Amino acid sequence: MSRTFSSKLTLLALSLTFVPLYAQETAPVVVTPPAQTVPQQPATVPPTVPAQQPEAQTPANPPADQDPLTLREAQSKPGRDVTGKEPKDSASKVDEDKPLAADKVHNPVIWHDPGNVASLDLLHGQGGEKHAPKPPFTFISEDKSGTNPKFNVNDADGKKWRVKLGEESRPEVVASRLLWAMGYYANDDYLLPEADVANLKMSRGNIKGTHITDARFARKPGGTNKIAIWEWKNNPFYGKREFNGLRVMMAVMNNWDLKDINNAVWYDKNNDQQIFLVSDVGATFATNSLKTSRSKDKGNVESFKNSKFITQTTASTVSFGTPSAPTGIMIKTLGIRAPEYARRKGFDWIGRDIPIEDARWIGGYLSQLTHEQLVDAFRAGNFPRDEVDTYVEIVQNRIAELKHL
Repeated sequence: MSRTFSSKLTLLALSLTFVPLYAQETAPVVVTPPAQTVPQQPATVPPTVPAQQPEAQTPANPPADQDPLTLREAQSKPGRDVTGKEPKDSASKVDEDKPLAADKVHNPVIWHDPGNVASLDLLHGQGGEKHAPKPPFTFISEDKSGTNPKFNVNDADGKKWRVKLGEESRPEVVASRLLWAMGYYANDDYLLPEADVANLKMSRGNIKGTHITDARFARKPGGTNKIAIWEWKNNPFYGKREFNGLRVMMAVMNNWDLKDINNAVWYDKNNDQQIFLVSDVGATFATNSLKTSRSKDKGNVESFKNSKFITQTTASTVSFGTPSAPTGIMIKTLGIRAPEYARRKGFDWIGRDIPIEDARWIGGYLSQLTHEQLVDAFRAGNFPRDEVDTYVEIVQNRIAELKHL
C-alpha cells in the first residue's frame, strides 16, 4: 500500500469519526427523532403537540385571482402575527423563519380534496393560463437568501413575482404542479424559457444584461403571507394520513432537501386559516440525496432513472429511498464535506416506516392522473421532449408500485 493511499484512508477515518460531534454542535434543527416517535399508525400524534389541536380541515382552494403579497418582502417590512396583523414590535424576515409554536397554531390546514384530478390543467397549474406572468417585467429587488439567484419583479399587470434561476427552476415547477394536483398547497409557479427584465441588477449568478432563460416565476395565492416555518418532526398533522401522504410525495419526486427551513406556514386571511406547505421543492427529479455535482442533484433525468424508490416493505409499513443520507459525498471528498453530511443525515426518517394504508391512499389520487397530464407537468418545466417521456414513464411506474402495495 502506498503512503499516499494510506494517508487518504486515515483522513477519511478521522472525518467520519468527528461527524457526530459536528452534527450536535452545528445542526440542532436537523434532529433524528427516536425510533418510537415515527408513527406506525396514522392516528399517532407526538406528545409535543397539544391534544386539543384542531383536526385537518378540507377548505376550498384559496382565490387565485387576487393580487398576492410578495413571497418575501424587504427585510425592513414589519412581520405579522398568526392572524396576519402587524405587531407593535417590528419583526424581521428572520422571525418568519422560526418554527410556529404549538400555542400559536390556529385553524391549520395541509391538504384539501382536489376534486376531479383528471380534469386539472397541469400545463398552467392552479393559476391557469389567465394568471401567468405577463411581460414586460421590471426589477424590484434582489433576494440573496438560498443558493440560487433570486429577485422580485413586477409584471405588466402590476403583480409581484419571485424569480428564481439555476438548476432548481425547471424541477420546482413540475413539483409544484404535482403537489397542487394531489391537494397539497403550493406556489403558483410558471417557467418562462426566456424573459427580459428592465433595470435588472444582480450581485450574484453571473447574470449579464437584462435577458434571462429558464426562469421560475412564483407567487402565493391572494390574501396570504408567510408567518413562520414548520418542522417535520413537530407539527399538528404529524402521524395523520395527509401528512404521511406528503412524505410519500417527497419520495415520488425525489425531494432530498427536506430542511425545516424549506417549509412555510402562510396565513390565509380570507379563510382565517394557517396553510402548511413545503415551499421549496427545487431539489427534485434527480438523485435520492445530495451529491458532488449540482447538475446531477436537481432535474437530472439520468440520476432520477437510476435512483431507488421503494426500499423495504413490512406487513404494515413501507420505506423509500428518498431522502437518504449523503454518504457518498463523504467518501468522494475524503471527509472535506462533513458539514453537509452532518446537516442532512437526520432527514432519512421522513421516508421510512410510512403506514402502507396512507401510501396507498395518496397512490390512489396519483393514479387518477392521465398520461397527458404528466406530460403537461414536465412540459411546464420546459424539459426536452425526450426527457419528458422518460420522466413520465418513471413516475407512472412509481404510481403503479404504490397502487399495488
